[in-house]
Amino acid sequence: MGDPHGVGVVGLGVVSRAYLKTLVDHPTVRVVAVADLDAARAVAAAATIPGTAAVSVERLLHHPDVATVLNLTIPAAHAEISDAAIDAGRNVYVEKPLTVTFPEGRSIIDRAVSAGVRVGCAPDTVLGTGTQTARAAIDDGLIGRPLSASAVLVTPGHERWHPDPDFYYAPGGGPLMDMGPYYISALIHLLGPVRAVIGAASQLRETRIIGSGPRLGQRIPVEVPTHVTGVLEHAGGALSTLTTSFDGVATTAAPIEVLGEEGTLAVPDPNTFDGEVRHLALGDPGWHTLAPRAGYVAAARGVGLIDLVRAAETRPPRASGEVALHVLDVMTALLRSAADGRRVELTTTVERPTPVPLTPAEEWRSAVAPEH
Repeated sequence: MGDPHGVGVVGLGVVSRAYLKTLVDHPTVRVVAVADLDAARAVAAAATIPGTAAVSVERLLHHPDVATVLNLTIPAAHAEISDAAIDAGRNVYVEKPLTVTFPEGRSIIDRAVSAGVRVGCAPDTVLGTGTQTARAAIDDGLIGRPLSASAVLVTPGHERWHPDPDFYYAPGGGPLMDMGPYYISALIHLLGPVRAVIGAASQLRETRIIGSGPRLGQRIPVEVPTHVTGVLEHAGGALSTLTTSFDGVATTAAPIEVLGEEGTLAVPDPNTFDGEVRHLALGDPGWHTLAPRAGYVAAARGVGLIDLVRAAETRPPRASGEVALHVLDVMTALLRSAADGRRVELTTTVERPTPVPLTPAEEWRSAVAPEH
């Protein structure tokens, strides 16, 4: 494949550790440089990666060996960093969500098209064997015509474990913008794009108390809805119900269920790459677990960036900016619907990404992998 693809990482918070664990030893890419507003954090990260330089954001964006910028900043900074990278002629791969507002997201995609560069965006968890096996089962007709789906996320809130949870409760945060991308991306892979939504939202408390770290016990303001629910009308006719909450304790509901004329699929947590896909056929006495039949095996965060690099110009990346923009359109439309009390039609659509064939870990982790 020639020289490894040069990557520069901007933002070295908690999520960067998962990405770097995948990317640092992968033969397809080389982490050339890292940058963070906290220069000491960048120096500390670079010290653990041979041949990687700790530099300013500006230097990283114009580093001659950086072909793709991995944007792991907080959501409020996604647009600024992504736009600057695109303007510097770099591809961009962004942590979810693409941006905190739809106009910013639209601008990123339009800039990239004009500049002739590519945009990828998390989540890439939907490329693992969990969601992909469920998709293969649907595409193979195992449940007949899909009629509807439910997607449910309930947690008491990230402030219980995150030492700096402020951004989860600031504009661009909340359960929908933070966790919704996993569930909505999975629903798009499973059932296709969304044409309209109806949403409702609430906020349980005005403040939250940090539960760990040096700020233990500190109160932070809540500026966004902390319980959002809605109906997604898919272009193919299926209806999905979505619930995302930072106000509940737990739920016994499956993360995602897809109902068809001839059966039901229970789909694992889309915040993970694998997990059991269970099937109940019409007339069967019980559920059966499907063997993995599609997806990147034993995948980890960063596989979406690897997929983008290997796609080159042969196909769109599966964790693409276009999918992320459509997800952002869904989320912002749900919030508008909740605020205005009306059905909202989306302004974007997207093709279902190319399915991922069952790809053993040794293949996607290798220097040369078959391109599908």
